[in-house]
Amino acid sequence: MLIGRSVTAAALLALTTAACGTQPGGERTAPSQSPPPSAGAQPSSGSSAEARPACAQPAEAPAVPPSATASASASPPAGPDGRPEQHGDGAPHYAENHAYRMQASLTPEKRAWGAASAKLVRAELEKVREAGGAGAYGAFPEERVAAALARLGCGEEHGVHISDGFYSLHTGTVCVSGRVTRDELTTGVHGAYAEPQPGTGPCVENRGGH
Repeated sequence: MLIGRSVTAAALLALTTAACGTQPGGERTAPSQSPPPSAGAQPSSGSSAEARPACAQPAEAPAVPPSATASASASPPAGPDGRPEQHGDGAPHYAENHAYRMQASLTPEKRAWGAASAKLVRAELEKVREAGGAGAYGAFPEERVAAALARLGCGEEHGVHISDGFYSLHTGTVCVSGRVTRDELTTGVHGAYAEPQPGTGPCVENRGGH
């Protein structure tokens, strides 16, 4: 009887140890260094909710401010010119009439990854400006801007869109967009649009209407 109790106690001890998540040798599993996945709604043709491959990722996971809290509202939309848009004084039914222009909300973790990606994008685009060669209205040739983003692994599959000094891309986690011209370089981090401008990418505001 004593032997039977000892065997039972040893079995319970083994189960308890396994449940604690400790690996052999006393080492615990390290936290994931991967960026948080983008919102994964059911994929549809041209949908901004489609899962996308990652690009412009930092070498190390960024720190998330401990005081940061998730926002329930979407970020202020940025138009194709890379500048925030004004919505007036809140006309009746504005939200319903412009739901297609809403952006996905971002958690503090996603914002931290987005800010790190935006820093990498800015560094590459700064090289374009330093090289000179701007054309009309201070904009650089689209192929040069595309080549700069490609150095970060960002291409067509990441929704890269470039037009008249404006650029946008999806890192697989967030949108990074802004302007790169002879006189300015801006970067912004925001969520993908519910219904982006057709023929562009998930990070370009739809200028149409319903």
